[in-house]
Amino acid sequence: MSTAAMTFDERYRAIDARDARFDGQFVTAVRSTGIYCRPSCPARTPKPANVTFYPTSAAAHEAGYRACKRCLPEAAPGSPEWNLRGDVAGRAMRLIADGVVEREGVPGLATRLGYSSRHLTRLLTAELGAGPLALARAQRAHTARMLLVATDLPAADVAFSAGFASVRQFNDTIREVFGMTPLALRARRPSAASAGAGAAALGAIDLVLPHRGPLDARGLFAWMAARTVAGAEKTTADGFARTLRLPGGPAWFELRVDAAGRVRLRARLAHLRDLPVLVARARRLFDLDADPIAVDAALSTHAEIAPLVARVPGIRVPGAADPHEMLIRAMIGQQITVAAATTALTALTDALGERIEGHDGLDRLFPTMAAIAERGAEVLRGPAARIRAVTGAAAALADGTLTLTSGDDGPSQRAALLAMPGIGPWTADYVRMRVLGDPDTTLPGDVAVRAGAAAAGIPADPRGFAEWAARTAPWRSYLTAHLWRASTPTLKPQRRETT
Repeated sequence: MSTAAMTFDERYRAIDARDARFDGQFVTAVRSTGIYCRPSCPARTPKPANVTFYPTSAAAHEAGYRACKRCLPEAAPGSPEWNLRGDVAGRAMRLIADGVVEREGVPGLATRLGYSSRHLTRLLTAELGAGPLALARAQRAHTARMLLVATDLPAADVAFSAGFASVRQFNDTIREVFGMTPLALRARRPSAASAGAGAAALGAIDLVLPHRGPLDARGLFAWMAARTVAGAEKTTADGFARTLRLPGGPAWFELRVDAAGRVRLRARLAHLRDLPVLVARARRLFDLDADPIAVDAALSTHAEIAPLVARVPGIRVPGAADPHEMLIRAMIGQQITVAAATTALTALTDALGERIEGHDGLDRLFPTMAAIAERGAEVLRGPAARIRAVTGAAAALADGTLTLTSGDDGPSQRAALLAMPGIGPWTADYVRMRVLGDPDTTLPGDVAVRAGAAAAGIPADPRGFAEWAARTAPWRSYLTAHLWRASTPTLKPQRRETT
């Protein structure tokens, strides 16, 4: 169930049961104490008359509440609502998480969404209880908390790395949000975090990224392993690492699952101000804000796929760390095998990717769109029309003729992609699934999807499959992931289409 549609009584039952599934999906503000909590907070359940529910912590801040010191609601996973919702609020939240307000201000965010700053502020305040500045401020507070708890960086470095304009603004915000000073907040961190925090002084970060319910980490790592671009990416049985171009410079990061089942992010950044952007992209890449229990429960009601869900609980839909790169990877792979596409992408990266200081054997970045537009034809092999399509798309991305971001409107993004030469429905929908994190997209023409459908007893012809899949809305992307998995245990088959 979408939390936006939950009644007061349903939310109250969730907090009375201390149901961790709803952590990050809403917060509970208690008038008698002036604090707000995550739904699973172990404190005594407040009386209904004293409770107000807010969709975001920023809305609770704006209403004058401070974060609970016991449950730290800022440390909860993000809400799956922002992927499920394709409206302005959902798109804005994805862009705010990606640091757009920090880099471009509210006018930049408003322009991306097609509104004036004033109207966007009114819309978000009405929908989420807080405007874009307040939402970005909550994001800064969350980043500051992560750095205070996970590193030994001086407070001033934490302030500017989190995006605050001054140390005073940082101190005031931390006191207002958490009800304690930055140093007092740091003193509350677990001893284990303190023991490894010193490395961050050298530019290294090691954070735990919270997630809900079961996580099919093995499937994610297998997916990445089949598509690893040598020199820029590396995959092992329990980890995935890659380089990435961020606003402040090149970065290296690794996602792995530790012995306790926690997802850990290790990173080296050229500029620590890029940390919130990297965290947002890493979470999207591994679909960590999903609600797997809700997804699994909904899909399990269909007899044909219930065995698949039981076999792979907590399946995730891999996202994209870089939307532009994702389009190029999809276009190169749309008519060839995964192995051939990976070979072509590795050659492209080796020839045109920027060399950087190596870490863990990774010493290059995926090529810029300008480099692919200018020299891609020298490296790429295959039909001339396909090469022109790839270099043309790269040129359009490089000069801004084509925009592609995690905050795009889904139908508009699809229409813009389909208007490009060499891009067909499979590519447009595959990009939408991975770049927007859209949970309700499927690929009727995908060979692997059709093979998985046939194995599960689902109509495998494109029209019959599309009609059957409609009954699994709004989780058709997860249906697709299960059918990919069912078609081959190693996740290697990929889609094919004629463009």
